[in-house]
Amino acid sequence: MNDVRGRPAATVDSPWAADFERDEAVWINSARHGPFPRIAAAAAERAIGWKVHPESLPDDAVYELPARLKWGLATVVGADPAEIVLGNSTSYGLQTVANALSWEAGDEVLVVAGDFPATVYPWRVLEREGVVVRFITPRGSGLEPDDLAAALGPRTRLLCTNWVNSFTGFAADIEALGTLCRDAGVLFVVNGAQAVGARPIAVHDLPIDALASCGHKWLCGPYGTGFLWLSPALLARMHPTHAYYVPMQAGRGLVTMRDYALRDDLGAAAFDVMGSGHHLTFAPWAAAVEYVASQGVAAIAAHDQARVERLAAGLEAAGYRLVSPRAGPRRATLVVASHREPGRNAEIARTLAEARIFVSLREGNLRLSPHLNNTPADVERVLEVLDGV
Repeated sequence: MNDVRGRPAATVDSPWAADFERDEAVWINSARHGPFPRIAAAAAERAIGWKVHPESLPDDAVYELPARLKWGLATVVGADPAEIVLGNSTSYGLQTVANALSWEAGDEVLVVAGDFPATVYPWRVLEREGVVVRFITPRGSGLEPDDLAAALGPRTRLLCTNWVNSFTGFAADIEALGTLCRDAGVLFVVNGAQAVGARPIAVHDLPIDALASCGHKWLCGPYGTGFLWLSPALLARMHPTHAYYVPMQAGRGLVTMRDYALRDDLGAAAFDVMGSGHHLTFAPWAAAVEYVASQGVAAIAAHDQARVERLAAGLEAAGYRLVSPRAGPRRATLVVASHREPGRNAEIARTLAEARIFVSLREGNLRLSPHLNNTPADVERVLEVLDGV
């Protein structure tokens, strides 16, 4: 059955919609931040209760929460929990790699013109040490292997780029890019903020050295959360830049705390952010990550891509220009589009918000990013307003 505009009527609901608190608003903006599933909201309430009634907070929560998170994150990206570093953002992970490697004047780091700023800034700090940060300008809408092959040089030590570009929705071929890097002896560091939780990945099967991501987007956690995966080979080349007492005390408990010797057996945990047992953020994030892991990222990706396909087709039919890839492996979960009169995009975003539909305006374009919380009916409602414009 079709509606009055010839669109298929939405009769099949999302299998996950009931796991999220929903009202008349349509939040189709997980690239900005993903909504809490109910199970994460309940965990946040319990965490608040621990502070309201401090006697209810067990001492070992400072160890139990990081362990849960590392297990869940490792499941999502196909890693070993011992390879996961807990952070508070994507930037923390990227900055950790930049700070923990030894650099020489003249070493070169490659970054990509048009990438998100967080992917670039950590390396620019190294310019104070004489490191050269060089931008690759892709010939197309994103970094392709040919672009990288032409840019690699004898002093190139590292490439850092986004898996999915926040502004264009372009999904890089990280396997092909990583293979070029590995063959050239170059480290490959990936910003996965716009992909992890929405696109399947098995890091052990890919030629990448580090993957950093945040927790508040596709992993549906709170702000102030993030992680870094480190390959064992890269971890062996890194030196800690801080010493946090919780991993130092692991196995010793909180009773005997006057052994001040620095441990050298912590592995990736040596790089955990201070406050990694912060229950007000990490308790709901652990619940959200466990939820995503239990649903399976491949199934989540199939759900999200069905919403993406309908949005892309509907936008084209309504006369909008797609900025993001229309189909194929370069298409991600971000649908970036522009009205045929680009100057109207800000007005259209306001019109959507007045209709209680929330998207992002990025680099002057409309960005829609459906996730687990969105139903076919949500998408049809969005298209109806956009078609009306």
